Amino acid sequence: MSLLQGIHHAAYRCGDARRTVEFYRDTLGMDLVLAISEDRVPSTKAPDPYMHIFLDAGAGNVLAFFELPNSPAMGRDENTPDWVQHIAFKVADMETLLTAKAKIAALGIEVLGPTDHGVFKSIYFRDPDGHRLELAVDLAKPGTLEKLHDLAPAMIEEWSRTRRAVRHAAFLHEDEFADRH
Repeated sequence: MSLLQGIHHAAYRCGDARRTVEFYRDTLGMDLVLAISEDRVPSTKAPDPYMHIFLDAGAGNVLAFFELPNSPAMGRDENTPDWVQHIAFKVADMETLLTAKAKIAALGIEVLGPTDHGVFKSIYFRDPDGHRLELAVDLAKPGTLEKLHDLAPAMIEEWSRTRRAVRHAAFLHEDEFADRH
């Protein structure tokens, strides 16, 4: 039995709390749930004023941001490829995904995709602070997720030994190729 009941919130940094609230509200329809602002960090008691905002990501999920005016300018982990770190949101269906893509592009935001991942399709874009965002729609065929679940331990074991791409789930893209030709 899991100790966890879910993710309470995931927190990131932003350059401007108001701009962040407006972007996520206007682009993705996320409501501002609450804001907390203090002069000291609650966990360490260090003096460091901040604004901490919480946005409703749907289904009880919360995305939070900190604006930290006394910290150095925001950066990113330069040792991690740009495409790795991202926030992925689930959407209901392909129609919703394509409608969102059109809306985001109409706002002048560059959108990549839809990208086919075999069990879902997604689009990618960035928020005003450069955080990579993904909207994804699940499209797994019946039995596919169960098959992937069963393959996962062997895939991790082989990867741990070889550090090379593991082909156990290649059927995801082979089926996609076969469906189109």
